[in-house]
Amino acid sequence: HFQVDEKLKKQKAIDDWLPITSSRNAKWWYSAFHNVTAMVGAGVLSLPYAMSNLGWGPGVVILILSWTITFYTLWQMVEMHEMVPGKRFDRYHELGQHAFGEKLGLYIVVPQQLICEVGVDIVYMVTGGKSLQKVHDLVCNGRKPIKTTYFIMIFASVHFVLAHLPNFNSISGVSLAAAVMSLSYSTIAWSASVHKGKQPNVEYGYKATTTSGTVFDFFTALGDVAFAYAGHNVVLEIQATIPSTPEKPSKGPMWRGVVIAYIVVALCYFPVALVGYYVFGNIVEDNILISLDKPTWLIVAANMFVVVHVIGSYQLYAMPVFDMIETVMVTKLHFKPSGLLRFITRNLYVAFTMFVAITFPFFGGLLGFFGGFAFAPTTYFLPCIMWLAIYKPKKFSLSWCTNWICIILGLLLMILSPIGGLRNIIKSLRTIIRNAKHYKFYS
Repeated sequence: HFQVDEKLKKQKAIDDWLPITSSRNAKWWYSAFHNVTAMVGAGVLSLPYAMSNLGWGPGVVILILSWTITFYTLWQMVEMHEMVPGKRFDRYHELGQHAFGEKLGLYIVVPQQLICEVGVDIVYMVTGGKSLQKVHDLVCNGRKPIKTTYFIMIFASVHFVLAHLPNFNSISGVSLAAAVMSLSYSTIAWSASVHKGKQPNVEYGYKATTTSGTVFDFFTALGDVAFAYAGHNVVLEIQATIPSTPEKPSKGPMWRGVVIAYIVVALCYFPVALVGYYVFGNIVEDNILISLDKPTWLIVAANMFVVVHVIGSYQLYAMPVFDMIETVMVTKLHFKPSGLLRFITRNLYVAFTMFVAITFPFFGGLLGFFGGFAFAPTTYFLPCIMWLAIYKPKKFSLSWCTNWICIILGLLLMILSPIGGLRNIIKSLRTIIRNAKHYKFYS
C-alpha cells in the first residue's frame, strides 16, 4: 500500500509541475481563443494563392470540405478526451496509446505531433522575422536594408522570455492577444483587397504553362490548405486545462469554445481566400499582404498584427513540446523537476528553432511537404481511425461511413500534397545550386 501511495504521490507531484496538467481552472472562453490562435495561423494569408492554384470550383469545394471534416474530427477529439470514466487523455499520444496500445500509440502519434509542432514553430520564426523586416522596410524606406537573419533573431528574443511561462493558463493573455490579431489582419487583408477593387486585367486560369506544372501546383495548394487547419495537435492539451467533474465533464465548455473558434475561423478564411483571389486572380502573391502595398500605414499595422499573432501561436505550439521534453527528463532520465531544468531545456528549444529558421529561410516550401505527411493525418483522419478502433461502430452505419470517407480523403491529401511540396524543394535547391557562387547562408 505504502509503495502505491508513494508512487501516486510522486506522479501527482510531477503532474502538478508539468505544463499541461499543472493548472486545470480554465474557463470555456479560454478554449475559444486558444483554438483560434492554434488554428488561424499566418497560413490564412496564403489561401488566395492556394485558390489561384486550385481554381474557383475545386478551390471552394476543398475549402468547405476541409472546414467540415476538421470540425468533425475536432468534435471527435473533444468527445474522446474523457471517454474512460475517471481518466482524462490530456495529451494526443495518450489517446493514441489507448486506441493502438502502449508502444504503437507512441510510435504513431509522437513523431507526427512533433513534426507538426516543431515545424510550425520554425515556420513562425521565419514568418515573424520576415513580417518585422517588412515593417522596417516600409517605415524606413530608402535606408540600408538589414539582413533577415537579424529580424529572426529579434523575433526569437521575445521567446527566450515568454518560453518560461510555466503552463497553458499562464499564456492565455498572450493567446487572447494573438486571437484578436488574427481576426484583425484577416479583416485588413480582405477589406483592403475590396478597397483596391478587381484588378484591370485579372485572369483566373492556371498560371503554370504545362499540364504537369498545373497538377503539381494543385497538389502543393492542397498542402497549404491542410496547413491552414492544423489546430488539432494541441486540442487535447487545451482541453486538459478545463476543470472536470462527473456531473460537469470538460467536453461541455470545451465544445462551446470550439464552436465559437470555428465560426471565427470561417470569418477569417473564407473572405480572405475568395476576395483575395477575386481581386488579384492568378497573379496574387503567396502572402496576400505583399500584393497589397498601399495604404502603407495599414499594411504596416497588418504586419505588426501578424508578428503579435505569431508570438502567441509559437508559444501555444511549443507548450506540448516542452511538456514532452520535461516528461522525458523527469520520468525517464530522473532529473529533479526544477526551475533550472526548465530554464535550460526551453532556451535550447527556442535556440534550435531560431537556428533552423535562420539557416533555411525558405522553410515555407518545405511546409507543403511536411504539411502533407504530418498535418493531414493528425487533423484529417487520425481521430477517425482512433474513433473506429475504440467505439467500433457497426459496418455501414452513419458513423462508420462518415469516418471512412474522412480517412480516404485524408489519405489522398497525405499522399498528394507532399508530391507538390517535394517539387518545390527541388526547385529551391536547383536555384541555390545554380546561384551557388552567389548564395550566402545567413544572408
